[in-house]
Amino acid sequence: MRLRALRGAVTVERNDAESILQGTEELVRAVMERNGLAAEDMISCIFTSTPDLDAEFPAVAARRLGLDSVPLICAREIDVPGALPRVIRLMVHCYTSDGSSPQHVYLREAAALRRDLEDAQ
Repeated sequence: MRLRALRGAVTVERNDAESILQGTEELVRAVMERNGLAAEDMISCIFTSTPDLDAEFPAVAARRLGLDSVPLICAREIDVPGALPRVIRLMVHCYTSDGSSPQHVYLREAAALRRDLEDAQ
């Protein structure tokens, strides 16, 4: 097993609790599925959101998915002028198989944040 940090991001349409929770759930599920992760493989998750998203904590979505024993934390992104709006980012610290290749996940408009990964999406 190898310790890794996996990244991902998703955009949401609105600053409301349901949009934030749905987008975050989609992102967490995709990261877990693409990397073959179970909750037991996860060490911790850091969620950030742009300043225009404050209707709910993204970590609530992870709890709804059953990540009850994984330490989670939410933070706010730096408010950079011209930055992509309504973005939730995720960094997962986890154990994966030695031979596996990390699969970072950028969904919806957030794919523009990592054009270098488009072929892997």
